[in-house]
Amino acid sequence: MRIKTPLSEEVVRSLKVGDVVHLDGVVYTGRDEVHMRALDMCDKGEKLPVDLNGAAIYHCGPIMRKKDDSWVLVAAGPTTSARMNSLEPRFIEGFGIRAVIGKGGMSQPTIDAMSKFGCVYLAITGGAAVLAAMGVTKVLGVEWLDLGMPEALWILEAGNLGPLIVGIDAHGDSLFKKVEEEVSRNLPFARRRLGIG
Repeated sequence: MRIKTPLSEEVVRSLKVGDVVHLDGVVYTGRDEVHMRALDMCDKGEKLPVDLNGAAIYHCGPIMRKKDDSWVLVAAGPTTSARMNSLEPRFIEGFGIRAVIGKGGMSQPTIDAMSKFGCVYLAITGGAAVLAAMGVTKVLGVEWLDLGMPEALWILEAGNLGPLIVGIDAHGDSLFKKVEEEVSRNLPFARRRLGIG
């Protein structure tokens, strides 16, 4: 399925855990520092340099190359999303983002925020940074470059970015939680088979 930013709540709520999507439109990168600065600005009543309503945030520290007066994306591998667990619920609520792209899943408070406000977690394959970069057609700009290249807020134009798997949907279902439950259920059997408990 192809989806395009800005994403509506209706589109996001139509997605279910396990769905495979490809993304078009504007995508913003944002790791710890972007989240902290944006939330700090929000607390102070200051306006962000970009409108994140309906946006997709990619937990990514991209590698960029400067070419003349513009930037070229070299690699765009995902960052482990758990790093943003303490920040993401407020980020979802405060800025109206509709999709978070990353790897490894997120905590229950974030799942709850996604369910309440209409947001999904789109899992992208780790270790395939160059492949992920192929789904980005252009670097549209950058904000907060003072944070450093990997922590800056990069504005990217995606074209068929994916495949992305809906790892957490807007109904509170989590692929990661299902895997954990399955592992817990099968652990005693595996331990017996291996003779370790």
